[in-house]
Amino acid sequence: MSRRYDSRTTIFSPEGRLYQVEYAMEAIGNAGSAIGILAKDGVVLIGEKKVTSKLLQTSTSAEKMYKIDDHVACAVAGIMSDANILINTARVQAQRWDKNHGFQLYMSDPSGNYGGWKAAAVGANNQAAQSILKQDYKDDASREEVVELALKVLSKTMDSTSLTSEKLELAEVFLTPSGSVQYHVHSPESLTKLLVKHGVTQPAAETS
Repeated sequence: MSRRYDSRTTIFSPEGRLYQVEYAMEAIGNAGSAIGILAKDGVVLIGEKKVTSKLLQTSTSAEKMYKIDDHVACAVAGIMSDANILINTARVQAQRWDKNHGFQLYMSDPSGNYGGWKAAAVGANNQAAQSILKQDYKDDASREEVVELALKVLSKTMDSTSLTSEKLELAEVFLTPSGSVQYHVHSPESLTKLLVKHGVTQPAAETS
């Protein structure tokens, strides 16, 4: 039955369903996880990098984190070519962005719906991630506490057995001491230190 109504994004089935949108949502559900958490002094974004083969050259650039403007950043789950179109549109819209309500976190989906969140997760195992966020999120959490929570959530919901700097990306948006908004993506070295600090990976063995 669905084959008769899934050829366009604007064709509704008799039950009122948009199959193309549902297919897109399913694709995101199978993608690498992306998690955003709002802190009292910033926003933390973390994403799982899917390593499909050990022979594949690891990218040194960010794959899931994008800077929209000096005060706006986003994490992506799903098809990157589609994301690039939305990111370019968002960069134009960000020039008219609301700067009066402090740090904010939004999540959108292929249906066009979006909303403000204190903590949100998309991608693989997002329901398990949302469950942990509901239990452990605190309104007055600092950025450091939120980073620890983000790493904990990803370590418990990733398909991989171990969490390493090669398998994730971490970005933060925050105010500098001078009052300007800064977007920062952690380097692999910084990620490794954070993973060891918060006990979600083992430190590298020392070589003699």
